[in-house]
Amino acid sequence: MNQYWSDIIQGGKSLVTGLAITAREFFSRVVTEQYPYEVPTMTPRFRGHIELIGNEETGQPNCVVCGMCQRACPSNCISLDGKKAESGKGKVLTRYILDFTKCSLCGSCVESCNFNALRFSKEYNLVSFDKNDFIMDLMQRLEDQNRCKK
Repeated sequence: MNQYWSDIIQGGKSLVTGLAITAREFFSRVVTEQYPYEVPTMTPRFRGHIELIGNEETGQPNCVVCGMCQRACPSNCISLDGKKAESGKGKVLTRYILDFTKCSLCGSCVESCNFNALRFSKEYNLVSFDKNDFIMDLMQRLEDQNRCKK
């Protein structure tokens, strides 16, 4: 019988404590962002999908088609192709496809790139009902970014 009353008193204390916290928070300032009307600012360490970094002068990607990002990816979501450069040395990137449906945002590809060719984007609002919208041609996206800058 003593355990019964002890449990009731303990439950009552818990209830009063919870109500006190609720009352205190009820009168504090609201910190919710009104999302569609207020765009959140992304922190510097935000990890969106990867994107190619273009050369400042030419606008072409810095990628030399070494394939390290492709080999480092545990999800096998990167595929790239290149052709031999006209100048005779090195390769030129012709295709860089990211399957974002498989990407785990681990960052292995960005860390393994020694040529400053990849970074995380600040794009956060990726929404679609079609899976094919998340298979991204990063070469095309870089060209579109270069066109918008001009």
